[in-house]
Amino acid sequence: MKLKYVGPKPLISYSGIDFEHSKEDKYIYLNVVAQLIKAVDHDYIEEKTYIYHTDSKRYDNEEIIKILEQYDPEILSKAQARAQETYDEITDDVVRARHNKVLDQENISVLVKNITLMRDYRLQRSYNKSVYYSAINILADILKKDHIDYVVAPMFAKFTHVFHSIQGVFANKKSPINSRIEIYSEHEKLLVKLDVITL
Repeated sequence: MKLKYVGPKPLISYSGIDFEHSKEDKYIYLNVVAQLIKAVDHDYIEEKTYIYHTDSKRYDNEEIIKILEQYDPEILSKAQARAQETYDEITDDVVRARHNKVLDQENISVLVKNITLMRDYRLQRSYNKSVYYSAINILADILKKDHIDYVVAPMFAKFTHVFHSIQGVFANKKSPINSRIEIYSEHEKLLVKLDVITL
């Protein structure tokens, strides 16, 4: 498999396929994570503030993978393994659908077809999600290792989503790291700030 966008989370039933637009494909955040990794991973001089312009060139899929593999050479094999787990889950979904005691045979047939129809879509989302969370863990580890106190970005939904994901990783570490997200205005621009609170 390769990275590529598919779309929001599918909601599959015997009556059709709908999409949960609030659960977007993690693929859309990978460029932001790669840019943030490039922005924060360098040598630091104490008490100096560093600026990275996020309106710089977007990375293509190969460049994103090349950046991430520098930190986690197994990132794609992990994503492939996660996609295989999803494949097994989908196979189980089909088996359960075929043994459904509530639906009639016609609706069971439609449900099985809908599950099968969305198999590749779900596999791709799973693959993308695995790469995304590996990337988030890389970024969180850099912030911790380099004792970065905060990161400020434009108040765009993608940056905010990534910051929330980093907070989740920090909270789930063996020694949890406190963090806070703040939205504020400066020079008539809305900004989002991730504070990393180390004790």
